[in-house]
Amino acid sequence: MSSASWHARINCGRDTGAGFLVTERHVLTCAHVVAHSDTAPVAVSFAHGGEGEVPARVIAHGGWDGRDTDPGDLAVLELDRPVSLKPAEFATPSDAYGDPPRRLLAYGFPKRYDEGTLAEYRATADQLIAGEWVQLEAWAAHGQPLAPGFSGAAVTLADTGRVVGMVSAAARSPEIRNGRMLPAQIMARYWPRLGDLIPTPEYDQPQKERLRHLVEAAERLQEATAPRHSAPSGARGTAGPAPTNAQPSHNRTPRTPECSPERLYLDAVGPLGPPLPPHGFGSLWSAAWYLLSEVTDPSATPRFATRLADFVDDTRLRSALRSWPHPHTNRSPAPANTPATRASSTAHTWSPILVEIAPSGSGNRDFLVEVSAYNDRHRRVVGSRRLPVDRVRPYALQRIDEAYHELEPGARELIAFVLPRRWLNADVARWKRSADDDSPLGSFAPLVVMDLERRRSGGLQHKLRQKWRSLDSGSAARLHRIDCWAVGQDQVKLTIDLRRDADMVGFGTPPRADGVRRLFQASLNAAVPVMLWPRSGCRGEHQCGRPADCPGSEFLDRLAEHLADLPPHELPQYVHELRETAYASGTAEPHWAHDLALLWEDPECLPDPVGYAHNPVG
Repeated sequence: MSSASWHARINCGRDTGAGFLVTERHVLTCAHVVAHSDTAPVAVSFAHGGEGEVPARVIAHGGWDGRDTDPGDLAVLELDRPVSLKPAEFATPSDAYGDPPRRLLAYGFPKRYDEGTLAEYRATADQLIAGEWVQLEAWAAHGQPLAPGFSGAAVTLADTGRVVGMVSAAARSPEIRNGRMLPAQIMARYWPRLGDLIPTPEYDQPQKERLRHLVEAAERLQEATAPRHSAPSGARGTAGPAPTNAQPSHNRTPRTPECSPERLYLDAVGPLGPPLPPHGFGSLWSAAWYLLSEVTDPSATPRFATRLADFVDDTRLRSALRSWPHPHTNRSPAPANTPATRASSTAHTWSPILVEIAPSGSGNRDFLVEVSAYNDRHRRVVGSRRLPVDRVRPYALQRIDEAYHELEPGARELIAFVLPRRWLNADVARWKRSADDDSPLGSFAPLVVMDLERRRSGGLQHKLRQKWRSLDSGSAARLHRIDCWAVGQDQVKLTIDLRRDADMVGFGTPPRADGVRRLFQASLNAAVPVMLWPRSGCRGEHQCGRPADCPGSEFLDRLAEHLADLPPHELPQYVHELRETAYASGTAEPHWAHDLALLWEDPECLPDPVGYAHNPVG
């Protein structure tokens, strides 16, 4: 402590308090110490001299409103010139507490102690009072009590001299020897730059500084599009006017409920994570800082950044948030010691980009859209939003393109759409790939569809794994053909027959007419791994036997000719090549595969996500 020259005395008019140097030009103190800085000059001097009295100005504060119980009693002073003193160093947020209690020191400037004096205290407990303060109690029944002149003093560990907080109040009665400390991690809510200086277990100063800049950039974008309010967002009460860059963070307004700090926090910690703190969050940064400093799960903060990225319109900022904490790559390494659930390695030859589109539950026209990328069995969510139906396509296409950043250079991409049953015949393979590329998405990469209801069924997923285990063992794939005149067969009998005797089903007609839809559902319930059909053509309404010129019959003949003997696990690639040929065909008649749809599902290739699952409806 004797060498801690960063302890500061603050004079503002007739008021005197304490403070401490945190950078060569910035001093922290209580807002009530400089409450009259709009009419009285602020001067800073240091405990061990050598710098003289340095003029300063308030550049930021926490929005303290003038009452003892108001939060945000923090002011940041900027000195007129840099000083040569070494700034204070911070301890980790948990270091102030222990059993036995840690001895804490405060260096203040009460009356008749112009040179300063020490007070010995300890933290009563690590429980926050009103989500803001920690109670201090005297280390011994004698000695210097906290008194006017200690406000703004750094609270330090006696053995290391590192800062754990700041004195913000003392008991009004001299018989009660206690006070309040604003912990360092709470101060960082109000001055985000302070978070860079406070040690956290998992992330270093450059990583935290980078995250802060990214979150603040996202916050500025939100504020630019948020509704304007008549009330000013600057400082209130007696703490003096706040400059432009010092608006209290609790006045900032998120753009959408889905992107509120509270919603993003809950998405980051998951359903079993720590609950929201009682005080909530006043800004995106305060939520990010809470995750950094007070949540033990090291992956929660990257999940927060990834989720925030989904609400950022700027492509470069979105990419930077998604890549945090590693600035040069967006890829997440697969977790070590991943168990092999199937002997064959063929399930892992694909690196899927999964696009899941599901009803939101909040209206017939709203859908939940989630786009993910897989590396081995590790899934990383690229974007997840609730959207009206007319925004589903552009959002999905944009996130699919960004998901490619998550894949390894040699990965075999597979775009897999998980769709509600009524959408399985949608033309997703013919979607224009991007705003400046009119080529079909199905010509860009292998593309398959899957049934949403079946993917969510534990029983059907188990049956699918059994089917693939048999196919991986070398068994020949069994193709069951359903011609367009067979729509009258019994649905339950077909389910049982297919479950026993079929690995692939080919339909001669799209699932539009009621009879075909029933047989389509029977095939899905039979856990058939592969289903193929034409999206257009014969509607399956023949009533007169087997017409020789039926396009559905011709389609199935071609299907058997081209695909029947191929390994089922490679069908996405073969169908992709067929689509390329069909899209490039210059003949007058459409290529037989021009509208070929492929439902293909291997649960081992697309396992359920591990850890990160959230509901954007909230």
